[in-house]
Amino acid sequence: MDLGLKGKVALVTGAGSQNGFGKAIALTLAKEGCDVVVNALHIEGAQKTADEIIALGRKSLAIQADISKSADVKAMVQRTLKEFGKIDILVNNAGAGSPPKPFIETTEEEWDRNIAVNLKGMLNCTKAVLAHMISRKQGKIINISSLAGKTGGPDTTVYGAAKAGEMSFTKGLATEVAALGINVNCVAPGVGLTNFVRNAPPGALDSLIAKTPLKRTTTPEDIAAAVAFFASDVSSDVVGQTLSVDGGLT
Repeated sequence: MDLGLKGKVALVTGAGSQNGFGKAIALTLAKEGCDVVVNALHIEGAQKTADEIIALGRKSLAIQADISKSADVKAMVQRTLKEFGKIDILVNNAGAGSPPKPFIETTEEEWDRNIAVNLKGMLNCTKAVLAHMISRKQGKIINISSLAGKTGGPDTTVYGAAKAGEMSFTKGLATEVAALGINVNCVAPGVGLTNFVRNAPPGALDSLIAKTPLKRTTTPEDIAAAVAFFASDVSSDVVGQTLSVDGGLT
């Protein structure tokens, strides 16, 4: 099926990790014909992803920006518009976690990091592109949340709260802008072999896989396929939804 993404411009945040969801999302969109702006906190990883996109025959630009800082985000969006002239797709993928622990042991610094990157970062990026999308009466915004935001769970309470906020924001914004031609949805990944999961206590990953009907982890490609669906016109009648891509865990 042709998803109709050729010639679209996508901005993907948090796409510098070489084993993360963001890189797979960026590469999948490029394979579908998008030019992709790759954001990361560290430019080296972003450039590696951008180089792979260019090797696929698409245009790409790596931009270092801390999405928790509105000035960084505004500069990133302005540079993207200067280089590419438009932003058709925003994927709010960048996220951050803290070591799993009981809530009573968490620190205010850990609260601030979870909220600043996972929630405020998404708000910053969305607000920075929204006026542009409204002026063109079109746009796709896809937020990457987590099963933790749906299910909650011990030792990840603050992270889960921030991720639940992403889902709620998705619903609220989607109803605001749907009639303006902008489509907003969310993907909630299951257990993937990300750096966050690798920091989990011994045995935690095996336990989660055992509870998953598919008996495997969620791959970056699984998430990228869901994002490509939401980025395309195939999903034009899907508004404000959170799609769980988790092997049946939730």
